[in-house]
Amino acid sequence: MSNVSAAFDGVMQVGESPLWHPDQQTLYWVDIDGFAVHSLHPATGTHQQWPMASEPSALAISGNGGLIVALRSGIAHLDTGSGTVTAMVAAPYDTATTRFNDGKTDAAGRFWIGTIYEPRDKPAADMYVLDKGALRLAWPTHVVNSNGLGFSPDNSVLYHADTAGHKVTRYAFDAAAGTIADGQVVHQFSSDKSAPDYGGRPDGAAVDADGNYWVALFEGGRIVKLSPSGDILDTIALPARCPTMVTFGGEDLQTLYITTAGKRPADELARLPLSGKVLQVKVEVSGRPASLYVEA
Repeated sequence: MSNVSAAFDGVMQVGESPLWHPDQQTLYWVDIDGFAVHSLHPATGTHQQWPMASEPSALAISGNGGLIVALRSGIAHLDTGSGTVTAMVAAPYDTATTRFNDGKTDAAGRFWIGTIYEPRDKPAADMYVLDKGALRLAWPTHVVNSNGLGFSPDNSVLYHADTAGHKVTRYAFDAAAGTIADGQVVHQFSSDKSAPDYGGRPDGAAVDADGNYWVALFEGGRIVKLSPSGDILDTIALPARCPTMVTFGGEDLQTLYITTAGKRPADELARLPLSGKVLQVKVEVSGRPASLYVEA
């Protein structure tokens, strides 16, 4: 892990949803429990942050400028110039038990956002799609924590991670209609924390230009690169136990940025002091530019 370093020294409580803006050459991310959206321009080291009224969890680049932010309270637009936050759609769920979680924009400009059911006593998370300002239920995911969204380079596959179930599923994706079918589990990670092969549970992810799926293993201290069929191709060990999501950035889209959780036990933080920081590592494959959310 010697080539993994901190991209930003600030410590997040729960860093999440790194998003590279290719036109601005800027990295955006959220701190869920810190109620803030952050940005870093790596070339200059310029950092900004914008406070949010409720927990932010996922980001999309708006085609009209600024960011789309999924919050516990609903979906909003953030003007990164003025800092103005404008509500777009109210939360479609009970905010006392549920919030938005992982999200990604597809090639058609739709923003897909899954939820997390916080009591964790039943699989009550859902998947929603924001399409030109209108929010619809895509499907009930039948999981506790919806995560790991990603799309194949040819837009024929949607990937999804069931964090509590420790598995990654691929669906046939109809990009024109915005629908899925034929879900198949491509990788089942061990769920037995006492087992020798336990290596964490799948959280956020990104798909590279070759179609491979890179997923953060929360509590596993690693990033795993899976082939489209689910074979483990590579593993990157991290100096933090709880990575949350990855994205590809930099001019060549070959810098892997990794958000991590810093809201962890004291002994873990003492052993792994980069916990909560945004990490970076150079990789040999390029990512793909983020698709823009298409406004109405």
